[in-house]
Amino acid sequence: MKIGYSLSNNQGMEDVQGVIDLAVRAEELGFDSVWASEHVFNVSYVYDRIGDKPYYEPLTMLTYVAAYTKTIGLGTSVLVLPYHNPIRLAKVAATLDVLSGGRLMLGVGVGVIEEELEAMGSPYAERGAISDETIAIMIELWTKEDPSFHGKYHSFSGMKFTPKPLQKPHIPIIIGGTSKAAIRRAARSGTVWHPTALSPDVLAQGMDYLKEQAVAAGRDPSEIAVSVSAAIGNTHNHDRYSLGEDPEEILERSQKYQEMGVARLVVSPNTRDQTRLLPIMEMLAEVVMPAVQS
Repeated sequence: MKIGYSLSNNQGMEDVQGVIDLAVRAEELGFDSVWASEHVFNVSYVYDRIGDKPYYEPLTMLTYVAAYTKTIGLGTSVLVLPYHNPIRLAKVAATLDVLSGGRLMLGVGVGVIEEELEAMGSPYAERGAISDETIAIMIELWTKEDPSFHGKYHSFSGMKFTPKPLQKPHIPIIIGGTSKAAIRRAARSGTVWHPTALSPDVLAQGMDYLKEQAVAAGRDPSEIAVSVSAAIGNTHNHDRYSLGEDPEEILERSQKYQEMGVARLVVSPNTRDQTRLLPIMEMLAEVVMPAVQS
């Protein structure tokens, strides 16, 4: 099982260079990937967590990280698709994939904060349909020499689209979310299903449903990997499963995910204290990574 590390761009960090330095150290320690999250406004549970502290834009952060690193994977966990024009997003993502040497992993979701979606000009009730169309458009633009699309929200044809991503057939589409709708989306068009903070029992149910829906969509279930995002420590949310507090507990729960066939575990340090981020990362590299990567 691969181990990724959240860059905590969503935790209100004042020292943005320290976030970049964290990514550099993650590569030195052998982490598979680093991940950045997305919200545009500090609203709802985001405001409850960080108030008016900085929440940095994920693709900008990852582009900067790409310039400081050479091999580590660059992931979004997750972009909220209805915030984006799909054609522009396809362009930005393909450019970053080329700049980074083929390291981008595009984790995407539909969004959950209604007032934020409405402020971005995206109807909350249509977020699923908008997301599905966005995924289809990006794949079309990334993979076809003469892309053409005619949908509810966007239509185009007769124009070339460049650059194409370095990764083939296209940048991995990682579908975030824990709902059955998210699982069905992953089964239809995802490379990976990427839920956040599910206990092993609930995750097992979701994995079974994913297999069923993949078969129904005419896909081989083995083509769709599962990764999990989980936090260390107290999540302050009884619905969120935590990896625990101490190294032994974190190792035990990580190994449980490994035994279930999870391909990647993205760990969030779950703290605004920047002095704790590096020690947590080094503990994972010393205790967890050797055990789950063997």
